[in-house]
Amino acid sequence: MSGSISDAAEMEHAPHTLFPDGITLFLHNKAAAAGVIIITALVIGCALGPSLIPYGPLFIDLHHRFEAPLSGSHLLGTDQLGRDILVRLLAAGRISLVVGFAAMIISTVLGAMIGLLAGFYRGWISVVLMRFVDAVLCFPSIFLLLTLAALIAQNIVTITLIIASTTWMEVARVVYSQTLSLRERDFALAAEALGASDTMIMLRELLPNIAAPIIVAATLTVARAILMESYMSYLGYGIQPPTPSWGNMLTNAQEYLENAPWLALLPGGVITLAVTSFNFIGDGLRDALDPLRGRST
Repeated sequence: MSGSISDAAEMEHAPHTLFPDGITLFLHNKAAAAGVIIITALVIGCALGPSLIPYGPLFIDLHHRFEAPLSGSHLLGTDQLGRDILVRLLAAGRISLVVGFAAMIISTVLGAMIGLLAGFYRGWISVVLMRFVDAVLCFPSIFLLLTLAALIAQNIVTITLIIASTTWMEVARVVYSQTLSLRERDFALAAEALGASDTMIMLRELLPNIAAPIIVAATLTVARAILMESYMSYLGYGIQPPTPSWGNMLTNAQEYLENAPWLALLPGGVITLAVTSFNFIGDGLRDALDPLRGRST
């Protein structure tokens, strides 16, 4: 009997692999591959760029105010105080990317944990946890975000935690639905019959089988977190000047749209490029890791 249970468990372990040809399929997706290249270039540029440019993000040069891009010693021009736009964009990118990735990690771990517990135990635990998820989802994210931001001092840590606290619910719902489906599969029942603990079943049997949708959701969460940080900074609840962020650079550029439109176009373009690239990566991962894709070909 134990031999047949073990055989069943081994047969059902196959979904653990994220498809050996998944990387090839992902790279064949031109939009996703372009997204990876852009994000990689953006990360490297934000990490190394500010140290290679002779001007700091807070350096003021009143003699070169409103210098247009490609018209002087500043590649992307200067702002109303003569500060170099390129170095400020890269310095702001450090903050946005750090907040985006950190918020993604926190929200993914929290959402996956809640989804696993709710889907595995069901009963009153599932009801309480998922009704809490539904209650949080009832609030528009931007209003919940701004309400929390108004009550807490703004810095990178608190902004990251606030964003993570408003982005974990989607991950929880995805993990919950997947866990409900997998909980009754033969490999999970076999592991339970062999005496595996609940924690072992969740972490070693269920979680690897739902890694693909978690990865996709996590990628899209980065894009959402970057947008949220930009919203907060734009409305004055995020990173505070003079520290540059893409959002507060847009705020400062509003009154100069007619005379110096590049002050708004450049940070707005970088936000669009980063968010779109992460969305392309998420779409590519979803197609590459889709277990049903082979059935449609």
